[in-house]
Amino acid sequence: MWWKPVQAVVILSKLFFAATSLFAAFGFLLYGGRLFLMLQRFHVESKGRRKKLNEVGYVTTICFGCFLIRCIMMCISAFDKEADLDVLNHPILNFFYYLLVEIVPSSLVLFILRKLPPKRGIAQYHPIH
Repeated sequence: MWWKPVQAVVILSKLFFAATSLFAAFGFLLYGGRLFLMLQRFHVESKGRRKKLNEVGYVTTICFGCFLIRCIMMCISAFDKEADLDVLNHPILNFFYYLLVEIVPSSLVLFILRKLPPKRGIAQYHPIH
């Protein structure tokens, strides 16, 4: 594509990346939704369960939304010359595009999942007799 761009190959490559993003979006929706429903079925009501349920819901929603937006943008970019996502000649547009579809969602997911489980001390393990 770089040496001699053929319009049909350019459109097919953009549609391929759009389809890949669509599969990733539905993968997050399927597995995140299954985990959310599995956690929701537990009868024990606790603060930790509610927090984990919220975390799974937020991460699933953010990842599904980002990949779906990327899929839609790639489809629009494939057929509309004015909506080209390759904005390397305009660094400010490039910065805002990647800020919205990469940096902000990744930061949100990292913020939601920021707390690590507590480390177990050696004294808490008991030898097997």
